[in-house]
Amino acid sequence: MAVTTRDSRPLAVFDLDGTLADAGHRQHLLRRTPRDWDAFFAAAPGDPPLDEGVRLCLDAARDCEIVYLTGRPERCRRDTVDWIAARELPGGRIFMRRNDDRRPARRTKLEILRRLAAGRDIRMLVDDDELVCQDAERAGFPVVRAVWGAQSTGAAMRDAQEREGRT
Repeated sequence: MAVTTRDSRPLAVFDLDGTLADAGHRQHLLRRTPRDWDAFFAAAPGDPPLDEGVRLCLDAARDCEIVYLTGRPERCRRDTVDWIAARELPGGRIFMRRNDDRRPARRTKLEILRRLAAGRDIRMLVDDDELVCQDAERAGFPVVRAVWGAQSTGAAMRDAQEREGRT
């Protein structure tokens, strides 16, 4: 009988949009009134990777278990899993918001970070959302700001993350 050991490496937690995935090509869908959320998420499989984020993720995977923490709704799971695999990113658990969860990303992500930290050391959170980063730092988590994705997320997406709880 084989003995299975639980991974005890620290966690490196990565956001997707604006950190690993360049969502810039779909930002125009959020500038419309009303915002076209279905089209916005349907276009996610076409996101090109953000090279700096991908490099950091691959580097972190040498010493850490990779976890993905995104504001994307659960209904996007299949596309998200396929996108990660197609970019040959490390396999890992993916935490997504419930389809009906409209709380700000900073709240949903901090809640999940705290849950993860209850059982494991978190080496880093890598995210492009400044409010998520600030709240995570205040809670004592080490943060890497994904400044390389600044062009990937426009004002409409930042507003959606905070006010509409959509991504």
